[in-house]
Amino acid sequence: MTADATVPAGLTERRAIISGTGISRIGRRLGVPGLELTLEAVRAALADAGVDARELTGIASIGDTPVDEVAAALDVDPTYEGAGFRTGGLLNPVMDACLAVGTGRARHVLVYRTVQMLGGDVVNSGNGAGGGGAGKEDLARVMGPMLPLLGAHAYSAANWLAMNCMRHMHEYGTTKEQLGWLAINTRRNAARNPLAVMREPITMDDYLSARPVSTPFGLLDCDLPVDGSIAVVVSTHEHADALDHPAVHVEAIGGARGVGGWTSRPDYPAMASVDAAAEMWARTDLGPGDVDTAQLYDGFTFLTFAWLEALGLVGEGEAGPFVEGATRIALDGELPLNTYGGQLSAGRMHGYWILHEACAQLRGEAGERQIARPPEVAVVANGGGPIAGCMLLTR
Repeated sequence: MTADATVPAGLTERRAIISGTGISRIGRRLGVPGLELTLEAVRAALADAGVDARELTGIASIGDTPVDEVAAALDVDPTYEGAGFRTGGLLNPVMDACLAVGTGRARHVLVYRTVQMLGGDVVNSGNGAGGGGAGKEDLARVMGPMLPLLGAHAYSAANWLAMNCMRHMHEYGTTKEQLGWLAINTRRNAARNPLAVMREPITMDDYLSARPVSTPFGLLDCDLPVDGSIAVVVSTHEHADALDHPAVHVEAIGGARGVGGWTSRPDYPAMASVDAAAEMWARTDLGPGDVDTAQLYDGFTFLTFAWLEALGLVGEGEAGPFVEGATRIALDGELPLNTYGGQLSAGRMHGYWILHEACAQLRGEAGERQIARPPEVAVVANGGGPIAGCMLLTR
């Protein structure tokens, strides 16, 4: 599927492609400086895109490594500044880059996300010309009122999202075992991914007996903190002809900061994912039935259920039955899901491994975990609560 040079007004993201991807070493407490991990991913992405660092118009990130440090290490002075924690959450810098490219403000934009288990931040800010991190003011606006949650000693996203999950269980009969099938399937996929940090199979008994965290979540419902970095290069669609691999085309994007914060939406337990998905589908003639693979955020198992429903990949309240048994979401199923092992087993890269995997699948470069029927359309989605962003990608 190729991009049309004549793009309808307002759909500027269709002029953008993801021309290159890169990933660093991934591990737990590697003891490697963040800048070193970042440059591993960045240089791999630039080489993959066939772009010299001097050709970059911009560098953007949500953190950890400040953009000015990366720009200095590459000896570049980018003019485009794009980052933030607004509509689109952690995917916001990628979406901004697509729009900048689509409107002619940029030709090649480097976007990266670096995480470290010890220390780390999603809101650090480098003040170089390439833009900084998220910005604490942006983050505070997106998160909404937090005092009621903190006053109830709910200090973790595990606490906040557990409430959404419990309400979903009450409304639709979703079960703990159905959540477990998602965790089991992602671990099966991780076994095929040499970079995944957890590759040993798990059983339903393993899942159900895991240490409780915040009812109904146990340890195996929660993603795995890791050290690592992932980078992508967003380029104009004309650059596709210069690539030695299939370009990944951006069909549509959607983002939302949501209404009602974490707990006060009128349609609770729905989240901002509903709004982000609606915006994305409004920007394309494709629909949920066209999606060949879904790479969906799984900071907690229930978030993937929420995204399946928000995106219309299943009906309201139907995520549990759809996932049960893990046959429909398996690598050879009707909707291969989180094929790299997800954040639950591969490691928490805040949605950027999701994007990296979607590109690998569309390009037919996912190795042992490659979907047998080459996918034409992939959806990626990131975030939970009032934070949500999603992208529809094609080849």
